[in-house]
Amino acid sequence: MIIRVQSPNGMKKIPATKKETAAAFLNKVGKEFGFTSNGFSIFLNRNKTDEIQSQNKTLSLLKIKHGDMLFLYPSGSPGPSGETMDVDEIDQYLAKQEGKIYRNKDPQLCRHGSMGKCVHCVPLEPFDEEYLSHLDPPVKHMSFHAYIRKLTGGADKGKFVALENISCKIKSGCEGHPPWPEGICTKCQPSAITLNRQKYRHIDNIMFENHTIADRFLDFWRKTGSQRMGYLYGRYTEHKDIPLAIRAEVAAIYEPPQIATQNSLELVEDPKAAAVEEIAAKLGLRKVGWIFTDLLSEDTRIGTVKYTRNKDSYFLSAEECITAGHFQNQQSNPCRLSPDGHFGSKFITVAATGGPDNQVHFEGYQVSNQCMALVRDECLLPCRDAPELGYAKESSTEQYVPDVFYKDKDKFGNDITYLARPLPVEYLIIDITTTFPKDPQYTFCSTQRFPIENRDILGETQDFHSLATYLSQCTSTVFLDIVSDFHLLIFLVTNEVMPLRDSIGLLLDAVKTKDEELAQTWKKSEQWATIEQLCSKYHWPSRSASLHSPFCFPLPLTALFSPQARRVGSHRALRSLVPWAGVPLPQLPHQPCGPASTAPS
Repeated sequence: MIIRVQSPNGMKKIPATKKETAAAFLNKVGKEFGFTSNGFSIFLNRNKTDEIQSQNKTLSLLKIKHGDMLFLYPSGSPGPSGETMDVDEIDQYLAKQEGKIYRNKDPQLCRHGSMGKCVHCVPLEPFDEEYLSHLDPPVKHMSFHAYIRKLTGGADKGKFVALENISCKIKSGCEGHPPWPEGICTKCQPSAITLNRQKYRHIDNIMFENHTIADRFLDFWRKTGSQRMGYLYGRYTEHKDIPLAIRAEVAAIYEPPQIATQNSLELVEDPKAAAVEEIAAKLGLRKVGWIFTDLLSEDTRIGTVKYTRNKDSYFLSAEECITAGHFQNQQSNPCRLSPDGHFGSKFITVAATGGPDNQVHFEGYQVSNQCMALVRDECLLPCRDAPELGYAKESSTEQYVPDVFYKDKDKFGNDITYLARPLPVEYLIIDITTTFPKDPQYTFCSTQRFPIENRDILGETQDFHSLATYLSQCTSTVFLDIVSDFHLLIFLVTNEVMPLRDSIGLLLDAVKTKDEELAQTWKKSEQWATIEQLCSKYHWPSRSASLHSPFCFPLPLTALFSPQARRVGSHRALRSLVPWAGVPLPQLPHQPCGPASTAPS
């Protein structure tokens, strides 16, 4: 008989007999796939249940028949290139949850006892579209884990389900003709793509732990008038408002080196990127997304901003969609149902922009898996004069590009298929509700504010001058509170004078676990003593003399957010507005963050 064995790298057919032992069969499989005897496991089911052990039982006793499909997983679960798959903890947790939507007995429609169930109160599946559409607000996209349940439901339990990643490239290894552009055939030619609005999403909610995180990020625009970009660091948790849903919780924003103007952003190489990733990982955080501003003041007297992104213009530009697709491809989502070991991404995009009430709103998005494929294979371009339109590249002698189509309705309501040249990017976007909690949470201390990295243009630098000032102005006497600042920890690890990359592990553990005793243990180390000595070499005046220091502004902090400062748009011009001997500007209200996203889920 022939037994099919599915692995992350493809399927192979293994000849066997009914009287063959499991041990002999596993040895055959290992040789066929190039594994050692203990380098893989074989299961009867795709969800890794009913493992076939190396034993003397025959295949017939194990009820393995001709044509059966078995599932091979390398030790540690497979990745796209044979390495172990780092499955997210939240995915492991949700995969074990039942996910059913339980309903109470309807007093009007149910005619049975308290122990009975009927069509009006029987539990619903997590992918029930009618239930999701009646939530408040309505949910347009089911969660990805609910989508998996839909695929793996039914009698076969998803035995033949495979989530294939789209490829826009010519398959290699076709020997029947010369390579492109001299030849191509149906075997190696990628299929045409018809864009569909994605029915599921990998992230269902975005939540900033507190307003301070977003507020400090917006300070750059308030003081300069230039746009700003940052990476979001946080964690993935369960979002209980939607069945089997995932929330991205944001605990900190890291601002990489960039060139910013009022209308553009350009990222430059970041020498600290690896160190920041390492710090975040040791703090139990990961890069969950990116955020950028697109803000333009409307009335500086009352602090309003223009409402520019809406259904009449665009929500994300084609260039932003391409950037989001690039980031999502870098942060792919591990998936056991994909032959490649990954499918889609949990990486999110947040735009800080004007809302319909002319206040700053935070709008969350992802781009679809189809968009990720077009970006990965370099098939999508932005349009020069229409930010709401993308453009599918045409084939050239250097690159074959499959045809890309999308469907829309004409004035008579008929479905019409169009070639995606140009392409409305709304077909590529998935919106995500962005919120702030009623009760703020703080992974890092809320009372201390060490300068944010890469803001030299504002005169805010990370050096031992700023560290000495920070330590002298700390209101807390608890050492753990003093060092619980993401930007301070980055400085301690990456500064050129006394980098602590190899000796800060204990402190990071203390911040992660909020263990003051552990923090005090690290405080007694030679490294911190050296840091204190370096800070003591810088003379800083007492708080009573701070108004006469050349490093301090003799005006209230709220004056930095005055309409004059926002209108001038530069730190140097701001200083010229307030003569040292003059009267400080009146205290004016802070530029409000405004409510969270009001878009439907």
